[in-house]
Amino acid sequence: MPTKPTPSAPVPRPASEVDDAELVERIARHDQAAFEALMRRHNGKLFRVARAILKDDAEAEEALQDAYLDAYRHMGDFRGGARLSTWLTRIVINQALMRLRKQKRDRIVVPIGGERATERGQAEADVTDERSESPPGATLRAEIRRALERRIDELPTAFRTVFVMREVEDMTVDETAECLSIPAATVRTRLFRARALLREALARDMDMATVDVFSFAGERCDRVVAGVLARSRALAPGAPLDAQPAPL
Repeated sequence: MPTKPTPSAPVPRPASEVDDAELVERIARHDQAAFEALMRRHNGKLFRVARAILKDDAEAEEALQDAYLDAYRHMGDFRGGARLSTWLTRIVINQALMRLRKQKRDRIVVPIGGERATERGQAEADVTDERSESPPGATLRAEIRRALERRIDELPTAFRTVFVMREVEDMTVDETAECLSIPAATVRTRLFRARALLREALARDMDMATVDVFSFAGERCDRVVAGVLARSRALAPGAPLDAQPAPL
């Protein structure tokens, strides 16, 4: 009598294709592939949150690594009371703030988790395909982006963090408030102040840059004068136009 074939065990889905809840279960069983998938899924957002607090790429990377290791050690404690992304964001914020306090880079650090009665207080939604841009256009966009990044770095820590979470990462007010353990109203206030400070700073940049827009001095001026003199000689032979133009 022929034996029935033994049904094969189902092949587990690749870690990159499962949801966060299943990733958590696999990571709790020390599944390294699942842990890698989780990091790749959340890397961008978490790095930018850490970068918003620390203002330094290398320090943000270090904080992010420490946060992931902390999360890995406590993955078995995650019970799903909050979204996984929110839980990870809180860990990253704590790691970044610990680094900030340790290094004492800012003489006054506005506490992220608390309110101050006397508190002083756009990510570019651009769908243009950069591959179709001309090199000058791409260069200009890069310069504008760097200028915006510099001005964001100059914001107070509390405003900078909220701005990046809301405007760059497009997190909701409630998500941001939950991650930072502050009221939603405080998130709105800090975002309003951050936008206002950025507008003021960028307006000053524009005012200073406008002075030199389409600058005509230097090589451009010399080139135009030389060209006109050369063409004038052909039109009026013998005219006294051979002298070099006086420097501007």
